[in-house]
Amino acid sequence: SRSDQKDEEGGANESHRKWREAFLSKLRGAGILQELVHQAKRNICFVLLSAPWNVLCYYAEEISLRVPLQVVNSPNTNWSEQLLQKLSIPNPLAQDVPNPPADYYTCQFRNTKLERWAEFLGSNDRDTFFKTTQRHQVLYEILARTPYGSVSRGEVGIDRLLTESVFTAAYPLHELPVSPSCPQSLSVRQILYGYWAQWSCWRRYQPLDHIREYYGEKIALYFAWLGFYTGWLLPSSVVGTVIFLFGFWLVATDVPASELCDSGGTFTMCPLCNICSHWNLSSICIIYKAGLLFDNGGTVFFSVFMSLWAVTFLEYWKRTCSALAHRWDCSEFEEIEERPRPEFTAMAPMTMRNPVTGAEEPYFPEKQRFSRILTGCMVIIVMVAVVLIFVIAVILYRSILSIVIYKTAEHDFFMFSAGQIASLTGSMLNLLVILMLSRVYISLAHMLTRWEMHRTQTKYEDMFILKVFIFQFVNFYSSPVYVAFFKGRFVGYPGNYNSLFGIRNEDCGSGGCLIELAQELLIIMVGKQLINNAQEFVLPKLKTWWQKRKLRPQPQKGEESGEESGELGEAGQLPGEAGLPPWEADHQLLVCEGLFSEYLEMVLQFGFITIFVAACPLAPLFALINNWVEIRLDAHKFVTEYRRPVVERGQDIGIWLPILQFISHIAVLSNALLIAFTSAFVPRLYYSYTADGSMSGYINFTLSTSPRDYNHRVIHLCRYRGHRDENGRLLPEYFHLLAIRLAFVFIFEVSTHTHTHTHTHTHTHGAM
Repeated sequence: SRSDQKDEEGGANESHRKWREAFLSKLRGAGILQELVHQAKRNICFVLLSAPWNVLCYYAEEISLRVPLQVVNSPNTNWSEQLLQKLSIPNPLAQDVPNPPADYYTCQFRNTKLERWAEFLGSNDRDTFFKTTQRHQVLYEILARTPYGSVSRGEVGIDRLLTESVFTAAYPLHELPVSPSCPQSLSVRQILYGYWAQWSCWRRYQPLDHIREYYGEKIALYFAWLGFYTGWLLPSSVVGTVIFLFGFWLVATDVPASELCDSGGTFTMCPLCNICSHWNLSSICIIYKAGLLFDNGGTVFFSVFMSLWAVTFLEYWKRTCSALAHRWDCSEFEEIEERPRPEFTAMAPMTMRNPVTGAEEPYFPEKQRFSRILTGCMVIIVMVAVVLIFVIAVILYRSILSIVIYKTAEHDFFMFSAGQIASLTGSMLNLLVILMLSRVYISLAHMLTRWEMHRTQTKYEDMFILKVFIFQFVNFYSSPVYVAFFKGRFVGYPGNYNSLFGIRNEDCGSGGCLIELAQELLIIMVGKQLINNAQEFVLPKLKTWWQKRKLRPQPQKGEESGEESGELGEAGQLPGEAGLPPWEADHQLLVCEGLFSEYLEMVLQFGFITIFVAACPLAPLFALINNWVEIRLDAHKFVTEYRRPVVERGQDIGIWLPILQFISHIAVLSNALLIAFTSAFVPRLYYSYTADGSMSGYINFTLSTSPRDYNHRVIHLCRYRGHRDENGRLLPEYFHLLAIRLAFVFIFEVSTHTHTHTHTHTHTHGAM
């Protein structure tokens, strides 16, 4: 069967025409066969490319393609299948997917072995020996390294030509659909559509071997990781939901909550802002009870559980990933087999002999690359500073808005809720700022990473991901970190308040900082998920519709435009244009932009459900629901809405694993600090111990009385949160609590890391 890759002409100026002719001429010189197909109605010229046998053999050795030696007959099962089989329980997750791809022992292709011994499996059939995906790889390698002008000016490769709009598209073709007489006759794409991309498959195992066969190891490993992560979210979401429901029982039986709600006018509180008035503590009864749903004894257990869950999840993923890499024969890809990037090969200023292989390879001076990386680091620092400026701006916005609402509101509800309204709108504004800055920085990171001239595609992607993650980590987590650990810490006390730019520092709302953190977490995490899913569902359809409309010629009078595409999953048919040649039908699909945004979304979500889980036990449940939707949305996009990407090999999820490990370590520290300093757990424990187990009087214990000099100015005595005497000096209870909090953080860290190291050691020993 013939493998085609298509370039479509675009642009009419003279330099583009010369570049186009030079590029196609160089391709002919490299032995690539070309067939021009002109579509007069649409004014498009398609160039169908294919590689003859001798070119395929030459480049297969050049780029170290692996070819089969012998079929492997070992069964493929996972731990849940084995467990259910032992218990003789029917497996509700399994489905019978037709035509499972065969597993082979493979080795690197060598022309000498083919000519002398013909030892490769199936080498006597030239039409089927190289898989379609391998032919795509060969063609893309040639396209990516072919110059069309001055190499020193970077006039090399199809990617640059697409950027310059010399060609408008370049892609391998999807498999042609076949008439489904029986499931075994379906093509791989039709199988993926019927057994993976359908919403009805939400509780089934993903057909990972079929995904790998059609899209390559890199995309298959992403979906393997996403499915594994989603499966592990199930126990954490169940535990989190139970803890949240446990909070309802606590609300009904909590003694301090009853004291606060029944206090009437006993506790007159100091104003929350410079122009605010005094208020009664009993007025926050509902908010205080709502806060107990997120801040209770169960939260401590859940924080410990999630810290251990994160570490254990990553350890078991390493084992699963190693098993997949071994089965897919790519466990040594990055260390031994990976070739230099085509763009690097074409643009490197010099060559150097490889000390291992002895071959001359393109080389870029490390000193020069290091100076470029340093420049990239400076850009990251500047962008992080911009994010922090926006965080301060949102803080000031909240303070100013609460004052404005309090001044102008005519209704008591708005006057009292000014802080909550400002906090809620501030969170929404922060989400918009986050999404806006993300778009700007990702484009900048692409340019910087390309400029740094990394040798392999893996190194290139790792450096790009690292740049973007550092920025996104600050971008997404700076506001929750501020609410969790800094808001309300530097307020001062009545008569001696601290200020920022002349505005009094933000205090925690009347319900405390933890409920504000839960609100911030839900708005940013769930809001981002809803926006992303809406974009992933709606935008591809709108883009596809617009592309079809733009490319389709105006129908003649009495002709049907044929825009309907009808998805017939039961019949094994795919959405497409009836009667169109495959290169035209595929041209109407969208460009696959890679897995970066998909991974980033999931990794940021992992951070939210581990770093700040003490504030919101429901976060894993929201993540689980999102991921069930995400898997099907991504599957549907890849199968029906994206052009087929060129296959990329990989042995793991790359730098994302160290990033996830970094997040899991940060999560342990963050949860310890949240429970110790932001939650009411430690003060309640301390008071219960000192009051012989009784919680009666706890509300009075947490409040101090305004100092004498302040009382002379405002006439009324008032209360505020803190442990200070009538002169504003810190009481011994404050230092007792501080010592207990620090001890709690230390014990939490030590116990969690001890378990982590024990588990890791056991796992490593088992692997040996």
